[in-house]
Amino acid sequence: MADKVTFNNKIDREFSKTVKARVNQYFEENNLSKNANTSMVIKTIIILGIYFGSYALIISGGFSLPLMWFFCIMMGVGMAGIGFSVSHDALHGAYSSNNTINYLIGLTFDFVGANGYIWKITHNIIHHTYTNIHGHDEDLEVAEFIRLSPHSEHKPVHRFQQYLAFPAYSFATIFWVFVKDYWYFFKPELGPYENKNHPAKEWFTLILTKLVYYGYAIVLPLLILDITWWQLLIGFLSLHLTAGLILGIIFQLAHVVEETTHPIPDEQNMIDNHWAIHEMFTTNNFARKNKVLSWYIGGLNYQIEHHLFPKVCSIHYPKISPIVEEIANEFGIPYNCHDTFGEAVASHYRTLKKFGDPKFEWAPAV
Repeated sequence: MADKVTFNNKIDREFSKTVKARVNQYFEENNLSKNANTSMVIKTIIILGIYFGSYALIISGGFSLPLMWFFCIMMGVGMAGIGFSVSHDALHGAYSSNNTINYLIGLTFDFVGANGYIWKITHNIIHHTYTNIHGHDEDLEVAEFIRLSPHSEHKPVHRFQQYLAFPAYSFATIFWVFVKDYWYFFKPELGPYENKNHPAKEWFTLILTKLVYYGYAIVLPLLILDITWWQLLIGFLSLHLTAGLILGIIFQLAHVVEETTHPIPDEQNMIDNHWAIHEMFTTNNFARKNKVLSWYIGGLNYQIEHHLFPKVCSIHYPKISPIVEEIANEFGIPYNCHDTFGEAVASHYRTLKKFGDPKFEWAPAV
């Protein structure tokens, strides 16, 4: 494993201090909690209702196969929404000031087939600390045939990755449910950790919640519904291909676009930037004026604010975003942002194409 990367936090500290002070001032002047508010609670109920409500309609057996298939797709939409707007905040400790509430809401992640404990290691610790640093940021390691960093080894298949990537993203949650979490539990090296021992409680939670998920998603429908195994398979795949595609695309728009950078540590394995400034260079916002999208994906299109303030609930990001942008402009620091979702997707596509070109040479930002 590569040596641990550090940041030169002794320089350019004023930006970090200023942005923290002004955002804190916003909450204090408006007498607001940084955690979930009523709007967030209502959103949580609606998104959980989409997923589990669709499941209840399916398991009732009172609908035709085409309608049941539609409900499977809606479960996929709900599953992605749970990941974006419910579990994500809770697992960051941002949903509530009460750790028990965060833990219980975070379990929604486990009960849709993933594992919150591993997520907190690979996402909260590794990705948030080493954003876009090749060999350290786990989010850049999607598949061998997808090159998301200009510093990873180029392979002939990468020339076609702009066509392969989007279908590949669709399989993300299937891989998560059946392979990824187990693989990370048994993996001896995990980001900055070597030979990490996972607590017995987390092993128990992993096994129990996986069995619960397999039980209600696979076994119970076969036992209760008048369907064949291949009809179940179509529904199950429809659910996960929908969720995987939504999750995969949205997450990539935050960091793998044309405007973001992929810094290389120096000889001392240090990034010669303050960590907060590193996050500004490597992170991208998009579609901030799209209220429906912003509601659904939570803080994922306000990724700059999320990386700087992961303990602030995503429901507040639209309000603090102009504050962060103003301060970035004052300090002459990039505030990467695409006006629309379509622009961000197009930029990601072009980035995939560039990184897949064997003649492409990375020119680091000055």
